[in-house]
Amino acid sequence: MNNLIHLQSITDLHKLFSLGNSFHPLVTVLDFSKVTENVEEYSKITTDFYSIMFKNYCKNKIKYGRKAIDFQDGNLICIAPNQTIDMDNEEEEREDKMGWGLFFHPDLIRATTLNEKLKDYTFFNYEISEALHLSDKEKGVLYECVQKIQAELQENIDVYSQYIIVSTIELLLNYCSRFYGRQMITRSQNNKLIINQIESILTHYFSTNTIQEQGLPTVKYLAEKVHLSPSYLSDLLKKETGKNTQEHIHFYLIEEAKNLLLNSEKNVNEIAYNLGFEYPQYFNTLFKKKTGTTPKEFRNLN
Repeated sequence: MNNLIHLQSITDLHKLFSLGNSFHPLVTVLDFSKVTENVEEYSKITTDFYSIMFKNYCKNKIKYGRKAIDFQDGNLICIAPNQTIDMDNEEEEREDKMGWGLFFHPDLIRATTLNEKLKDYTFFNYEISEALHLSDKEKGVLYECVQKIQAELQENIDVYSQYIIVSTIELLLNYCSRFYGRQMITRSQNNKLIINQIESILTHYFSTNTIQEQGLPTVKYLAEKVHLSPSYLSDLLKKETGKNTQEHIHFYLIEEAKNLLLNSEKNVNEIAYNLGFEYPQYFNTLFKKKTGTTPKEFRNLN
């Protein structure tokens, strides 16, 4: 039976790894190459804090979102609170092993501007298979940020401590956003295949009876079809086409609505129901937002 470990605080994390007291109750940096990972085989771990982890070796293999990550290539993973990760014991020794983890509780940033910005760092909701593959230069840039946070934690806490720590975390997250952008560019050819898949799925969805049977397609539905997380798919589409997943759905929806308005005798309410809207006024609002006219005005003008 799987052993479930729930870590509520940074103190709980230090207890798990037998590290003694942390320098700060809401944030810590761990050097994985020097940590004994006292985690039973097949354990599941959830936390109430954010985790950013880099390794170039496997000691406990991590599985997150049904897929295992191979750290040997030097991957970075970012995990939001309340996510579940599986730990499998798998020992590996290598001379150049290195790894670090930055962990911070939401209370650390709650009264700062980073609290609002955090929702923009969508990579916290990516699947493990969408981990960030870092170049040597990128590894160095992130490690410098981690070292600055570690050095600040070892100083006597003063009125500047929180600001310096939080601003350095934000700097690290901004670098992660940049590096993920680079990764998506270098995978452009594969991204184009995914875009073609999405277009084919939506074309089929709106040209058949699927929409009457299942309602409007969701971002989650499309993401599952192409085996990506909803956040990663939206970011990929935005990077490649300028429109996120929801905007792609709306584009196909409005195109189908135009076809029905001009090529059928159905009234606007019937068309709204056929397109999966429970309330026709929502259809009217969306149509006007996307086209500048109401469905009735569009039909009359054309």
